[in-house]
Amino acid sequence: MSESRQRSIDIATVLRDARLGDLRLLAEDRAPYGDLAASTRRLFDLLEARKAGFVVVGGLAVLQYVSGRNTRDIDLIMAVADLDRLPEVVVEAQQPDFARATFEGVQVDLLLTTNRLFEAVRRDYTTVRTFSGRSLPCATPEGLMLLKLFALPSLYRQGDVARIALYENDLRMLLDAFALDTDQILAVLAPHVLASDIEQLRQILTDVASRPRAFE
Repeated sequence: MSESRQRSIDIATVLRDARLGDLRLLAEDRAPYGDLAASTRRLFDLLEARKAGFVVVGGLAVLQYVSGRNTRDIDLIMAVADLDRLPEVVVEAQQPDFARATFEGVQVDLLLTTNRLFEAVRRDYTTVRTFSGRSLPCATPEGLMLLKLFALPSLYRQGDVARIALYENDLRMLLDAFALDTDQILAVLAPHVLASDIEQLRQILTDVASRPRAFE
């Protein structure tokens, strides 16, 4: 597991700054910082009170390790059974491995542990990090790499250029910040994707890792 200097990430600040950077959201949603801070505090109070297992992933987790990332939502790995105990978290759409929900106006994207890779990240690639003054389970850099790489083949098939660029930039920053064993990461990922995807992902990692040094 990679180690790095601890950061304290204020969730409400991250969500507010991302909204301020999106003119559409700024016009639609003027929730002040205090409201976001109170809502996120109540969300994690609720998770703790209901003993719901979760792991912070996505942009908030990436910010624990590198700078320059933003996100408009909270991404969590969670079991369906734990989600079912949280009726206050309103599920708007659900698939076998994913769910999109809201809590007091805050978007919560859920990676469900029905997916074996998500369960493996929850079980084997989790540490504790500080968010909004509280210690929360958070994916490690290796865990984040696994999740980003797992998502990329689907994003390429959908032609989702914006998210491809975002995820590949996350990979580049994590590789630049940490000495990660990409062969081992791909070996862990291999049972969860097509064999042909692994070779493509290996090439993407090679390309991504070379970008910071292209003009040296």
